[in-house]
Amino acid sequence: MVLKLYGYSTSTCTLRVAVVLKEKNVPFEFIAVDLTKGEHKAPEFTAHQPFGQVPYIDDDGLILYESRAICRYIAAKYASQGTPLLPTGPIATAFFEQAASTETSNYDPFVSGLAWELKFCMWFGGKTDEARAKQLRSQLVGKLDVYDVILGKQKYLAGNNITLADLFHLPYGEIVLGIGIDEFSSRPNVLRWWEDISSRASWSAVKGGI
Repeated sequence: MVLKLYGYSTSTCTLRVAVVLKEKNVPFEFIAVDLTKGEHKAPEFTAHQPFGQVPYIDDDGLILYESRAICRYIAAKYASQGTPLLPTGPIATAFFEQAASTETSNYDPFVSGLAWELKFCMWFGGKTDEARAKQLRSQLVGKLDVYDVILGKQKYLAGNNITLADLFHLPYGEIVLGIGIDEFSSRPNVLRWWEDISSRASWSAVKGGI
């Protein structure tokens, strides 16, 4: 039974899962959930995703939500096909977990915050908090300065092989660049890394929407 991905075609978390499915050459069926109609809050959806958020997967009866958890599951289950995205061995795994934690703690809060303030809030009739947007960008600048140091010593965030930790950066990176926040180009190591991961065929296949 083919894996089913329930999500919104352009949502960041849905795309995070989709790019990993593509990297691992896993066939899947995309089931669109219309956020604009509130389908993610309907009882039949929250029966599987109790927080009413996209995405979740149904893999032959296994229901799993939270995009990063889904990505780990896919990379582990299909370890022998596609691009290896989870390292093996205690040391390599520790460096991977360090890189994955770096994305969640030192990248995602700032890029997701900027995406909300400069794009998404207006979709819901809100108004940009300019002071917060300025603070978030300043914080992102500081974090990317550190990224540039790290990436000056190795090709990817967990070492010299690409992992899920790198791919996790793609959806919000694409959004902030699209709204004119480019803090990548002025940092040569970050720029080299971003051009590498964002030019992958897997991301090209999904970034415009599934």
